[in-house]
This record gives sequence, structure tokens and C-alpha cells, in this order.
Amino acid sequence: MEEPAKDQTNQSIGSDPVEVGVPQSLARAVLSRRSEYLRPCEIRVKVGTWNVAACPGTDKDLASWFAEDVPVDKALAGLDISGDDRPRRSTESGNGEGLEPRPTSQERDKGFDLYVLGLQEVVDLNRTGEYMSRLYVDNGPMDKWKAALEAAIPQGYQLVVAEQMTGLLLLIYASPTIAPTISNVSTQQVGTGLLGYFGNKGAIATRLVLGETTKLLFVNCHLASGVGQAALDRRCWDVGQILSKAQFDPVVIGGVSDDEGDRIGDEDFAFWFGDMNFRLEGLPGDDIRRLLTLHARGEYDLSNDKPAPIEGDDGIIISRSSESDDDTTTMSSMHSRDHSFDQSFDSASSLPDPDDFPEDPSQDPASLQATIDSLLPHDQLRRVIAKQKLFHDGWREGPITFLPTFKYDIGTFGLFDTSEKQRAPSWCDRVLYRTRKDKEAHDKKLEELREAKLKDEEMRARGLEEDEDVLFSYDPDTDGEEQPPKPAYTEAYDEYDEYDDNDAGPADDAPEQATLEFYSSQQRITSSDHKPVLSTFTLRYDAVDPEKKARIHSEIAFELDRAENEGRPGVTLIIEGGHGATDGVVDFGEVGFYETHSCSITIANTSSAAASFEFLHETQTSEDDQGAAKWLKTSFHRPDEDGTKSKLGSSVTLEPGETILAIVEARVSEISHVRALNDASSKLDDVLVLRVEGGKDHFVPVRGTWLPSCFGRSIDELIRVPECGIRKFIKAKNIQGAITYDWDVHCSAPRELFKLTEVVQTMAERCVADEAMLEDMTLPRDPGWPLDAATWTVEAGRRDELKAALITALDTNAPLADALPVELLSTHKLEMYSSVLLLFLSSLIDGLVPPHLWAKLSIELPNLNTLPVTSWPDVKNHILDLLAMSPSHNIAFVFLTATLSRVAAELSPATAPGPTPGALTRRLSFRPGETEPVRKRRARERRYAEIVSPLLFRSSDDKDKAKKDRQRIVLEMFLRKDDRS
Repeated sequence: MEEPAKDQTNQSIGSDPVEVGVPQSLARAVLSRRSEYLRPCEIRVKVGTWNVAACPGTDKDLASWFAEDVPVDKALAGLDISGDDRPRRSTESGNGEGLEPRPTSQERDKGFDLYVLGLQEVVDLNRTGEYMSRLYVDNGPMDKWKAALEAAIPQGYQLVVAEQMTGLLLLIYASPTIAPTISNVSTQQVGTGLLGYFGNKGAIATRLVLGETTKLLFVNCHLASGVGQAALDRRCWDVGQILSKAQFDPVVIGGVSDDEGDRIGDEDFAFWFGDMNFRLEGLPGDDIRRLLTLHARGEYDLSNDKPAPIEGDDGIIISRSSESDDDTTTMSSMHSRDHSFDQSFDSASSLPDPDDFPEDPSQDPASLQATIDSLLPHDQLRRVIAKQKLFHDGWREGPITFLPTFKYDIGTFGLFDTSEKQRAPSWCDRVLYRTRKDKEAHDKKLEELREAKLKDEEMRARGLEEDEDVLFSYDPDTDGEEQPPKPAYTEAYDEYDEYDDNDAGPADDAPEQATLEFYSSQQRITSSDHKPVLSTFTLRYDAVDPEKKARIHSEIAFELDRAENEGRPGVTLIIEGGHGATDGVVDFGEVGFYETHSCSITIANTSSAAASFEFLHETQTSEDDQGAAKWLKTSFHRPDEDGTKSKLGSSVTLEPGETILAIVEARVSEISHVRALNDASSKLDDVLVLRVEGGKDHFVPVRGTWLPSCFGRSIDELIRVPECGIRKFIKAKNIQGAITYDWDVHCSAPRELFKLTEVVQTMAERCVADEAMLEDMTLPRDPGWPLDAATWTVEAGRRDELKAALITALDTNAPLADALPVELLSTHKLEMYSSVLLLFLSSLIDGLVPPHLWAKLSIELPNLNTLPVTSWPDVKNHILDLLAMSPSHNIAFVFLTATLSRVAAELSPATAPGPTPGALTRRLSFRPGETEPVRKRRARERRYAEIVSPLLFRSSDDKDKAKKDRQRIVLEMFLRKDDRS
């Protein structure tokens, strides 16, 4: 096969040149040399469009006009425009027809690579109610037409697109040779019907890529119907909506993606077809029907002395378009549906004598083509193109040499609309096409016009009417000659001017990228009021040669590898302090909740170039587990001469021979991560990536063994843990994941909660006693202490260590009092006990008040915010009755609230010490019977309720402020003690 010419095609998918040796994507580098592995290709495309009017049995007619292996009835369908087929005498005496034999359908159709079928009105949507109800797509019509088309086309063709939008249906099949080269198929539906978006009108648009290089676009449309200016304006609006709304997915070639998706106009070849509904205007419909009916009956030419055929006889009309239509020959034949085409075409007596043909049938007023030519200036589609309203930007259409496609009486041959509306015949069903070169030629003309207009405006602003170089460009030899006419796209449309089909052709002499071979209607199909329209094309483009691409890929990979290995920086890693014996792996051993483990990695620059590097965390856990990505922290340190370590930034540069220390810390502190580790949906198994700029990356596996924890579990799980503690229980029973209901219940509420509430209450009493005994001991007076983290006095850097010790004691059933250092102040111990208690409450999956209990409580007590305090005791009893539905939750709730109430009463007693003798006393009262100590205790109780209530209750909406107030009131009810206590 010949090498492709450099200017043969203008491919749409390209990339910028890439310099080998620069770090880059291999796929992008291969794409930059694409011109070296392209080969010229040629495919044939058959495009058919038909408005089947929801008529039954239309699928049975598909094979007779669209399939490849069925001859195209040229005598009835129209012209074969693939070459110069003007009638001429045969050189053989045996040819009784007097014409050289035309090529058969099989000789012309040597196989199609793409079958594209666009149908309209495949479902009946005549009533408005049906439009509104069809928000879904019924696949029945699609399946029926797919079966009909697959039965008609050759075997082995593969389905590329099957898309239905209400009554619109687009089917695309590819040959076994072409199908593997098709990629990036993207289909969009644009509804323009009822309310401006329903699918009874609109388009289905499909973009696909051939051979990794060439974009093809197919648009099957059904525009607004009706006659008159309003209907025409609506059709124009429909097209505008399709153009603006159709956007396709980005094209991905070799792993390289476009930045944005394509729109209509970005393709290399485009085909727009369907029932466009453009009508003939300015002519009486009765006259058009009468004239075309005479042609169909063969009665129009009164000079013909042969007897006119009556209905049922074979009547054939053969005509040819004018020389301006590229000497394209048209042959239209009308005959009765009672006689087959083969009978009428093979009968010598039914054919006219070749001597009777005029030199140019289109110039004969009695010819069918002359009639068609007289009607086309009134075609709305051609008018809007000439007025530059629609399809003027490079779109082309083949010569129309066939009868109008609409509207016929169903089941009749050549009988136009005889209904009450008596619609004028029109070419409603069309096939337009465009190449990228056509679009670029139009855009270039527009740009030239804009530049000329700007230049004229600039000249007028300077007071000049003509160009300054007019004296230099003056040619006296051409002075006085007529100026060439203005281009068609700059002149207003004259309805009496003949439309030139060749105006939209390519602007240069380059080979045609798209060749139209055949364009005609199929008159013999009578099962719909529309005639199907068929068009065939040959497309030429450059496609990827897989063998050449593989060779280029190998060459580029070798060059990139060689370039990257020469002079690239490199480092060596030495792992120290791990628990495992595997080289190159950081193993932290057993890791518990809130425990901190560390490991050091020595990094040395062992290359001859400076190396800059940093750590990237590549988590291997579930994407939904947000806590897993936070359990590892890395930092760089440079050892100083005095033995200390100076912490550096996240990115470090080492000169050749230098070393540095990297510290990797592991600490699980997120509740979501703890829950995932407990139920075995996540593991402590990650990978640290040391990214060396311009060099080889290093992957450091990091692992640990999770120690099961009582945190991050439900109450139903914890009541099944025996006294030995959860770690021993899980290990002894080899439990993987959550603790199921199969295990026996060992306690009425979580044992960990009993221990925490007991130690908090005991330590609160100890703090009050210490304050009374020690002169330098003063308890914080903030009403939120010791539950409010903002009031804690323990050093922030030491809190995690102390908290981890208490968590370990809970998980191993060790005494909490022994978990903290003896020398620690009682206030600090109380703060740490309180912090672990809050952490435990927040980690419970179901909370102390599960969602179903809170929902029931909210329904039965909707007005908690307005209840008087005097009614609280009765409400408390009702709440306890509701919580009794879940005994374990009820007991845990009562234990916790009782503990918090005692702590509040201990730290803020309701009675103050007696007055000093002789001192002046004054009773402060804010409400009847409320003393200053009582007020302080009420403030502490309220503050405790505000802090703890969000941790106890579980509900669907955690952002509802009114709900949070109700939860706080419920908890405050149980914390409040009688003023007399």
C-alpha cells in the first residue's frame, strides 16, 4: 500500500512534539511520533434514513431498500451519481434496450464497512398524553429493528451503537475488519420537543474514532413539523439546540486524554440526516401534487405519441440533471405495485427509445428533472442555507434527482396526500455531510470577511474610502472589465436564482476525503407516508498501523530508558529499628489504639548528582476509609554534632555522599480507622513512596499487627466480652471481625463503661479532698471541668501517651488506677480519665441511645424544649420506660448519668461552708429558693449536658440545632439533683 500523502487528510487527533530525554509519559511520547506509523485507509459507509410513521410491518421492508445484498431499484429510486452514466447507444447489436448495461447493485456495492440507519417515529406518539408519559424508553422497537437489520446485512457485522430516544432510533453496525479499529464511542440525546426538551423531537448524535485518528459524527434528527413561518423558525431553533447541547466525552488515545469533550464541528467527517421536515413554500400544493402525479403516471409529456400507461402498466421515466450538477444522471421510474421491478426493467417494450432522449433531459420542460429543478428553489432548507441561517458552514448535500419523500398515501404507489390536509409534497427526509476541510474553508472565509470589515472600518475612521495602495494595484489592462460576482455566502438569497450544489465543495484541488456515490429515495416502499432515503459514501483517511506503532513504541521505550539512566540522581535506603526480619520492610509489630511506634530510615545519596526527594503516602486500604491514610507520619532529620536531631522540611536535597535520617511514626487515632480495623475491613499495610526528582522512586512497605480494642464497637458486642479483656478474648476465640450475637452475654452493660465511670467518680472525690487538705491545690472553677478539653491542665505533648496507657488497660482488663504514674496530680488523672471516657462514648457505633430509641422518644416527647422544670421527674420516668426496650443501653445510660450527676454535685456542692464568725454575710438569690451554690451547680450540670449529649445520641441528622437542644435537655434532666441534696 502506498504511503499516505502529507496533505491528504487533516486529522483531528494530534499532540505536540515531545523531546526524548525529558521525564514524560511513554504513551504521550509515542503519540508525538504518530505520523510515522499511519497508513492510508478507505472505507465505504451506507447511511439510510426513514420516518416509519409508527406503521406496522415497516421493519419487513428494511431489507428491500437498505441491505447490501438486495439490488437497489435505480429506475424507481433515482440516480446513481457515482460516475458519468448518461444514456448512450450500445456498441453491441444484441442490446435491445439501446443502452449500455449499468453495473448491478452487487457490482457497485462491493461491501460496506459501516451501516448507519436512522429511523423516526418508531413508536406512536400522536397524543400529548403519550408524550408526557414516555419518560422511559421502550426497548421493544429497538429490539425489533435490530433483529430486522441484523437479518438483512451480511453476517459477522458488530453492533457499535443502538440508541433510542422516544421515537428516534440510531443503529450503527461495523464490518469485522473495521470494528476493532473503532474506539471512543460517545452518544448524546438532545430533546427539543414538548416544553423544549421532550424526546418526541430532537436528535441522537454519536461520535466515534476510527483508527485512533479520525472522528466520525452521525446525527439522526427529527425536527419540528408544520408549515408556515412559525414552524420554520421552530425547526431552526431545534437545530440550534442540537448544536449547543450535544457534547461528547473526551477522546482517550493510548492513555492520553483530551482536556475537554468534543462538540459538533470538532469531527473529521459528519453526517446529518433524518426527517428535517423542511417544506416547499410559495407554491400551491394542489399544483405540485397534480404535476408530480402526471410524471408518476407518464402523462406529462403531451408530445409523446405513445399511449400513456394506465395504472397497472409499467411506466418508466429516465432523466439526467444538468451539466452544472456534475453531469450526474438521474433515472426515476414509476410503476404499479402489482408489477415487480425486474419485470418493468427487463421488458424491452416498456423502455423508451434512446433516440427519444434529448441532449439534456433537464432542459426539456417535460422532463421530471426539469420539474424537480423548478421546485428546489422553493425548498426551505436551501433557502435557510443561502440566507446563512443553518447548515451554511460547510455542509453539503448531493444533487436531488428524485421525487419528494413526503407525503404519500400509505399502501399506494405515487399517490400524494389525499387526506383532508392535502399536504404539498416536500423533500422532508435528507442526508447532509461535511468534512473537516469543508468546515475549515468556511471558517477561513468568515475570518477573511471579518478582517476585510475591520480594515474598511479602520479606513473610514481615517477618512479614507479606498485602500492606500490603490495606485499601486491598479492594472490598466483590466480597467473597465466587469468585476466577478460576489460569493454566494455574501449575497441575499434570490428565490429565482438556481441553487448551485457545488458552492459548498472543497476550496482546493486536493483529493476528496469524502465521495458521495449514491443519493436517492426509494419510491417502491409504500408502508409509510415517507419514502426512505439512502446515501453511500467513500471516506479516505489515515489510520494507525499496529505493526509500525509497536516498532515505534519499542524504539521510544529504549531511548527513554537509556536517557533516564544516564546521570540521573539516586539514593540508597537502610531501614533500622523495625520488628520484622524482612529486608526493606518497616514492621511496627503489634499496634494498639493511640499507641505511638517509630522506625528510622537512613537515606544516602549514592549517585553523582544532587538528589531531591520527598515521601508520598500511597495507601493500599479502602478508598472509603478516610482514617487509614492518617496513621503514618514521616519527617526528615539531620543529626547534629552534639547528638541532637534537627528537623527539616518535607522535601530534602542531598549532595553526593551526604546522608540523612527519616523517621516514620505509626499511630492509629481516628475512630473510623479503628472501626475498620476491628471488623477486619482494613489492615495496617501501606506503602510509602520516596519520590526522587528525576530519579528512581523507592517503595517502602509498612505493616503492623492490629491489637483489637474495645473502642469503635457496639454495646451489643461489648456485653459479650468476658472479664479477661477484649484482646485475650479475640485471640483465644480467633474471632475475625466483629463479635457476633452467637457469643454468650457476660454483663448487663459494657464493663469498660463501669470501670471508667467508677474511676472518674472516685478521682473527683479525691480532687475535692486534696483541695481541702493541700494549701497549694486549687481546682479549676470552670463549669465544664474536667470534661471540657479547653480546661485541661495536662501538658498537650503528654496527653496521647497517658491516653494510650489507659486504653491499653481497658483492652487488657488491667486496673485503670495503675495505668497512670503515681506522681501524677489528682487533677491531671481526673482529666485523663474524663478524656478516655468521652473518647469511649464517641466511639460506640450505636451510642447509648440508638437511632431507633431516639426516634421513638422524639415522637412521644416532641415538646421537650417547652416543658417546665417541675415536670421533669415524670418525664424522666417516661424516658426510662422507653429506654427499657433495650436493657443494655438503658443500664449504661443510667450508670453514666448517675456518675456525671455525682461528679457535678461533688465539684459544685449545693450548700456553701458556714460564714466566718463576725463577718458580714449577704444572701444572693437569682430566683426564689436558688442560692449561689445551687446556681453554680446548675451551670455545671448544663455544661456537662452540652458536652456529653452529642456523644450519647445517634440520629440521622446531626446538624439539626433543635434536635441537639432536645438531647441536651434530656441529659440535663438526669444530671440535675434536688436542691435540697
